[in-house]
Amino acid sequence: MLKNSKAFSSFAVNDIPKAKDFYEHTLGLTVKDNPMGIIEIEVSGSSNLMVYPKPNHTPATFTVLNFPVDNIDDAVDKLTNKGVVFEQYDDEQLKTDEKGISRGNGGPSIAWFKDPSGNILSVLEVS
Repeated sequence: MLKNSKAFSSFAVNDIPKAKDFYEHTLGLTVKDNPMGIIEIEVSGSSNLMVYPKPNHTPATFTVLNFPVDNIDDAVDKLTNKGVVFEQYDDEQLKTDEKGISRGNGGPSIAWFKDPSGNILSVLEVS
């Protein structure tokens, strides 16, 4: 029934103007205002993401958006230079290096960071 539906994802933020600035200027994505008071983030090769305001927003404890990159070190360096702070994890199953990159933990090299509303995002290296 839904096989041919062009699905899209959405998530909440607590401040649309801050989110728009972060996604547009810090991450360099194309962001469009929507007349319903939401923003749409254009993602290459995918449907637009819908970001909507929620005053009592509580960020998820999981990654809501992943950005595949060719070179994770380059992506982390560029985002760090734009003020992005990468999460640091140091537990038995998940460790990150000084840059915040998890390497060799059974999956791709990945680094997590948060948007201004506390939503968890990542960059991960694809080969």
